[in-house]
Amino acid sequence: MSIKIPKNELRFNLAGEVRSASEGEKLKFSGYAARFDSLSENLGGFREKIRIGAFSNAVKTDDVRALFNHNSNYVLGRNSAGTLALREDTAGLWFEVEAPNTQWARDLHESVKRGDINQCSFAFVTKKDDWKDEGDTVVRELIEVGLRDVSIVTNPAYLQTSVQARSNDEVFEEYRKLKEPKVDYQFELEKMKLELKG
Repeated sequence: MSIKIPKNELRFNLAGEVRSASEGEKLKFSGYAARFDSLSENLGGFREKIRIGAFSNAVKTDDVRALFNHNSNYVLGRNSAGTLALREDTAGLWFEVEAPNTQWARDLHESVKRGDINQCSFAFVTKKDDWKDEGDTVVRELIEVGLRDVSIVTNPAYLQTSVQARSNDEVFEEYRKLKEPKVDYQFELEKMKLELKG
């Protein structure tokens, strides 16, 4: 018996936006890590969109980190520590993080303030999705996800997803297997026995 371990997927969000603010010595970042009902670029044979409600359980239950470039060495905040706030609204997955007073966070704050870095991404595990053929395009809709991190990123393009923990090829291969006709071997065996008797 094999146990299937869900793998993280990363999605770089072209529509995401991040802003910075400072309150005294506190550094804050806020923005959307994901937007609903927007069709992605081609992810290697399929396109993807996120349904409203996909994050509703995750923002209540998951232990989520805010990172820079999905790098766990650069933790901006964490919801279980009270330094990251997450909210799902009608537009998408919104976050606000109070960053640590470190040199790299101050540098990031300056880059965001200047507009050099201005987009976001998220890492997730799929809990429920739906696949549809829409003409010549296969569309995957994310219905419910487990949230691992929200990230401020420097390269917010779907083309960068080739470095993700779970490749788009693996995701699409699972979909293809679901569409393959299932063979009921027990039924076929019983049918053969009846044919041999007859």
